[in-house]
Amino acid sequence: MSQFFRIHPDDPQMRLIHQAAEIVNSGGVIAYPTDSAYALGCHIGDKRALERIRQIRRLDKHHNFTLVCRDLADLGTYAKVNNSAYRLIRAATPGPFTFILPATREVPRRLVHPKRKTIGLRVPDNAICAALLGSLGEPLMSATLIMPGDDYPMTDPEEIRDRLEQQLDLVIDGGFCGLEPTTVINLETDVPVVMRSGRGDADLFAA
Repeated sequence: MSQFFRIHPDDPQMRLIHQAAEIVNSGGVIAYPTDSAYALGCHIGDKRALERIRQIRRLDKHHNFTLVCRDLADLGTYAKVNNSAYRLIRAATPGPFTFILPATREVPRRLVHPKRKTIGLRVPDNAICAALLGSLGEPLMSATLIMPGDDYPMTDPEEIRDRLEQQLDLVIDGGFCGLEPTTVINLETDVPVVMRSGRGDADLFAA
C-alpha cells in the first residue's frame, strides 16, 4: 500500500522531500507532480522498478522513458549537446519540454532508443520536482502517468492513490498540475524538429 504525502507546491516541506528521495533510493516507484502532468518515477539504475512502471502502464520494451533533471548541469552527463542545442534548451528551461538528444554512455542501455541511441531529457518548472531531484542528486527515470485506455494523464492525487495504491510506494499530492503532456523537441541535428506539440510553446523552436 502506497504512502501519501501532501507537499506544498510552492514551499515544499524538506522533511517529506527527503523521505520521498529515500523511497526512490530504496527501489520505490512514485507518482509525483511536474509542470505538465503527474508522472511515474523511479531510480535511474533500478531495472526492477522500471519493469513495475512498464506493468502499471502496460508499456512494451520499446517505450522511451525520460530522464527528468533538476537543471542543465545533468545534460552534459547524459546527453551529447552541441552549442546551438544548448542555447535552445537554456532558453526554454525550466519548462514543459522533452528534448531528444544523443545519449552518452552514462545512460543505462535499457533507456536508450535501440536504433537511434537517443534519450529524452527534461527540466520541469515545478518546485516539488526540483526539490526532490535536488535531494536525490541525480535524475529520475520517468514516464507520464497515463493509464492504459486513457487519453489524458491522471490529475487527481486522491484518484491516483485509490487506483494505484497497491502498485505504488508513494503518491505525492502537489495539487493540480495540468492535463497536457510536454512538447517534444528532437535536437539530434542543428535544425530542431517538433515531434509532439504539448504544453510547451513550440514556436520557441521555429526556424
